[in-house]
Amino acid sequence: MTASRSPVVPVAVLLLLVCGAPWTHGRRSDVRIITDGNWKELLEGEWMIEFYAPWCPACQNLQPEWESFAEWGEDLEVNVAKVDVTEQPGLSGRFIITALPTIYHCKDGEFRRYQGPRTKKDFINFVSEKEWKSIEPVSSWFGPGSVLMSSMSALFQLSMWIRTCHNYFIEDLGLPVWGSYTVFALATLLSGLLLGLCMIFVADCLFPSKRRRAQPYPSNNCINTEQDVYRGSIHSIQQEPLTCRERNKNYYQNLLNL
Repeated sequence: MTASRSPVVPVAVLLLLVCGAPWTHGRRSDVRIITDGNWKELLEGEWMIEFYAPWCPACQNLQPEWESFAEWGEDLEVNVAKVDVTEQPGLSGRFIITALPTIYHCKDGEFRRYQGPRTKKDFINFVSEKEWKSIEPVSSWFGPGSVLMSSMSALFQLSMWIRTCHNYFIEDLGLPVWGSYTVFALATLLSGLLLGLCMIFVADCLFPSKRRRAQPYPSNNCINTEQDVYRGSIHSIQQEPLTCRERNKNYYQNLLNL
C-alpha cells in the first residue's frame, strides 16, 4: 500500500516562494533617471550624474558601485542619477559626452567633470570632503543651459531622428539603402532651397537695394561747344572742348558701371 502524499509540502513550498519573491528582486534603486524632459532639475541642489550605455562593459562594471553609492545619497544630501545616452541623445550632445562612462558633479547649476577613481568610497569622499571645489567648473559658454549647447542638443536629436527615419524606410517600408539615401538627398536640397529663399527675402526686407539712376545724355551745349571748336574759337579750343570730353567720358563710364 502506497502512502498518499500530503498536500502540506507543496503548499509550504508555494508560500515560501511567494514570501521570498520580494527579497529575490532586491530593494528599489536609489538612482534617479534623467531625461530630456527633466534635466533642468540638475540646476538645483547637488548632484552626481553618470552617463552610460547598456552595451558598454566599463559602464556595466561601474553599476554595482554606483548603486551602492546611491544608497548613501540621503545621508550625504546629494542626488545620484544616471543618463542612458542611447535613449537620450539630446543630453549626450548637451554635455558633450565623448567617452563612457562619464560622471559629472553639479552644485547649484555649476557642472564639474569627475575624473577620479570609480569606487563607492571615492565617490563618498568626493562629496563629503568637498573635493569638487578643487575642480574648475565648466564655462558658462559650454554649460548645458547655454545657447551653444542647446543647439548641439538639437543637432544630436536631429541626427537620431534621421537615423530612426532611415531604419523605418529600410525595415518597415522595404526601401533599399540607396532609396533611403535618395530621399534624404532630395529633402536636403529642398530644405536648402527654401532656407535660401527665406534668407534672400529677409535680406531684401532689412536691407533694400538702392538702384542708381542713369545720368542724362550730354546736353546740346556740348554740341554747340564742339561746333564752336570747328569754327575756330580759340577760347573754346582751350577750355570748352576739354570739359565736354570729360563729361562724355564720365557719362560712358557710368553706363558701363551700371
